[in-house]
Amino acid sequence: MSGQKIVMNHAAAPSVDDMEVIAGVALETLPEELLEHTEGLAVRIEEWPDETTEGDQDLQDPYDLLALYKSGKEIAPGVEKKTANDDDLLILYRRPILDMWCETGEDVTALVRDIMIEELGRHFEFSEDEIEELSSRHYQGML
Repeated sequence: MSGQKIVMNHAAAPSVDDMEVIAGVALETLPEELLEHTEGLAVRIEEWPDETTEGDQDLQDPYDLLALYKSGKEIAPGVEKKTANDDDLLILYRRPILDMWCETGEDVTALVRDIMIEELGRHFEFSEDEIEELSSRHYQGML
């Protein structure tokens, strides 16, 4: 961002457009270890996982899925690339995120950023300890 600050104070649930802004800012301010993997990554906000995703992820409840990384292409069968490209997509599911926001009372911006760090960290095979450490540096580079 070009030195502009976006301050979002939500007394009501953020809309899809609000979530897109929040996710865009979060993507730009991810820890360096993740940023090197995310060039060209698209982020999309959806209300809920669709039926196919629910089945693929073996979900019992659509509230169980907050985000999903979809890789555009495999390098070879069973071999995925280790950096994003224009075909890769991170989907954030608005309603499950809003439910978590209501339950925890956390700042929605921080919550979205943590969810993104966790999903990207898992996709790019960071250890649980590394993901936890990245999340603990959670405000690094933020507004």
